[in-house]
Amino acid sequence: MSKTKSKTEPIVVRALRTHQADGLDVFAFFIRGADIVRVADISRIERDGNDELKGFQRPEIRNHVRGIVDYLNQGAVLFPNAIILAMSPEVKFSASRGPAPTGDEGIAQAGKLIIPVRPQGECVAWIVDGQQRSLALAQAQNRDIPVPVVGFVSDSVEVQREQFILVNKAKPLPTRLINELLPETSGLLLPRDLSTRRVPSELCSLLNRDPNSPFHKLIKRPSDRGPSHGVITDTAVITMIRNSMNHALGALAPFKATAQDPANFEAMYKVLCTFWAAVKNVFPEAWGKDPRHSRLMHSAGIEAMGMLMDRIYAKLSSGNEDLKTVQREVERVAPHCRWTKGTWEAIGMNWNEIQNLPRDIKRLQDALVRAYATGPSR
Repeated sequence: MSKTKSKTEPIVVRALRTHQADGLDVFAFFIRGADIVRVADISRIERDGNDELKGFQRPEIRNHVRGIVDYLNQGAVLFPNAIILAMSPEVKFSASRGPAPTGDEGIAQAGKLIIPVRPQGECVAWIVDGQQRSLALAQAQNRDIPVPVVGFVSDSVEVQREQFILVNKAKPLPTRLINELLPETSGLLLPRDLSTRRVPSELCSLLNRDPNSPFHKLIKRPSDRGPSHGVITDTAVITMIRNSMNHALGALAPFKATAQDPANFEAMYKVLCTFWAAVKNVFPEAWGKDPRHSRLMHSAGIEAMGMLMDRIYAKLSSGNEDLKTVQREVERVAPHCRWTKGTWEAIGMNWNEIQNLPRDIKRLQDALVRAYATGPSR
């Protein structure tokens, strides 16, 4: 049934073309399932040698792919789920000649779409949604299953990331993957719930990249490949930042966006660097260790210390305090902290019994706030 073609011969399909956004071409067409990976690359999320974010796709989920292959191999199966591709302007479209059908509303134009075939890594399209399905289709016994495809023409990685986030927003896409991608999508008017997540995610990324940050290379990101020095989950850092921004008396709250002004990113970053540098100086024996050996680097410790940051800055109030000033305030709780050994007297828990549970985090927060309120001034 399948027509024999050379590996480099372009794929030609009938397609419908319309326009969206600022005149971007959008195509709808069918293609053999096995041909999707011939024309489209999977842009894996990773960082290059300069720590620049590349790609956007999560790693292959082998069990998921295997399950789809098993379904496809059952025989005559229905597969109406469209694959979404970002396509390079190298694809060529020729409109069909002749008058439009009677009653045609002119929403789309029929014609021929020519898609060049290139080696993997040099393809003219990228999979935005459907990577697991595409991998499964390439492995299925029936390589001729006609699969619907919607492709938009843009070789901008930023546009591709934006569409990837929006397409997967309602699906079980890992929160950490969305968080790492959000700072790289500055050109899109995101829905409100995603827009409010961008600043915390961007601050987290900068804290991890900046050599002058106390968190430099200590935060684990989905793009990590191979050995990593990361010990803190990005989710913990982002939650700490978001909590501070959203609390009425939070250290970062005065600098978040308002109806009149954008968020003061630089001011928030300065507060974070100053406070956490002070924490690093006060607890050097607990800093940078695996959470199994230091609860300061644990999600519970990060969130609890974030609450302490809010209390300290509420007292100091100006937001421009220097490192020495903030460090003196952090030192007030030091005698009561048990990050790497011992028992937290205020809550009756051994240091390594504290878990990433709301109950444990609340207890730890209360213990730190009480210690700060009663601790000696320096």
